[in-house]
Amino acid sequence: MFLEIVTPEAVLFSSKVDSFSVPGLDGEFQMLNNHAPVVSILREGTVKIHLHTLEHLEIDIISGKLEPHIDDDKILTLAIKSGTLELKDNKAIILAD
Repeated sequence: MFLEIVTPEAVLFSSKVDSFSVPGLDGEFQMLNNHAPVVSILREGTVKIHLHTLEHLEIDIISGKLEPHIDDDKILTLAIKSGTLELKDNKAIILAD
């Protein structure tokens, strides 16, 4: 699936991913390929992006706010204060603060 993370300042991430998890109002939840359409409000927490490979990832499109996970370099993390998620037809957009 394709994930894009956008803030008021810039596009922080834009690439294909295996899955990602986000901090929802009722707890963390994960989006996988071919997930049903979703619109959700996000609370303060960490977005975890699960990459299949780092091979096609363009480092110059990644802001310094994205960090590799301590235990797995194929997982990127991003701390957010709040946001909105929309997922439809294997394309997800996170509008984050």
